[in-house]
Amino acid sequence: MKTAQHTSGLSKAEQKRKRNQSLWFRWRFHLSGLLILIPLILTPFYIELMAVFRGDNGLGSHVIGSQSVGPWEVTLAEQFETPPRMNGPAGYMKVFNAALCEACITEVKAVYLRIGKPRSLRTAGALGFGSPYRLMLGIPVPENTQLDADLWLTVEGWDGSVHHATWPLAQASPATIEFLKNLQAH
Repeated sequence: MKTAQHTSGLSKAEQKRKRNQSLWFRWRFHLSGLLILIPLILTPFYIELMAVFRGDNGLGSHVIGSQSVGPWEVTLAEQFETPPRMNGPAGYMKVFNAALCEACITEVKAVYLRIGKPRSLRTAGALGFGSPYRLMLGIPVPENTQLDADLWLTVEGWDGSVHHATWPLAQASPATIEFLKNLQAH
């Protein structure tokens, strides 16, 4: 006795392969649609983020204020109102932005920022980089930082003069104070 052949002329394995292939072709269509939707959904967030980095939305999300630093004036802002982020071996980092006054741009050599009073110019903190209208300062936030600590801004002039200004960390970055409270509670 001979077994009956399939009416379609394909073996069961070939039919299963064809069915799986057909399913893959259908899902490929849906996946390509999803790949078109993802950029459309994320574009507004990207545009807003780039506006912050370009300075279109001001100096940062939380402007701390302007202060006289010797003969110059500097405006400081927290880039994002978020807690410090872990940055590998460097530890927790927080980014601030500073802007020099129009008249002092040619007179200022460097701008530094740190938590706590610097002992000397060598320990003045993170060096600001970028344009004088928007200097970025990424400072480390030690885990044992006191809650009443101050941000020290050091400005060095081309004439060799060094001037300081301080802001309470609680005023400069409330999110950092909350982060430190939670970190030190554990």
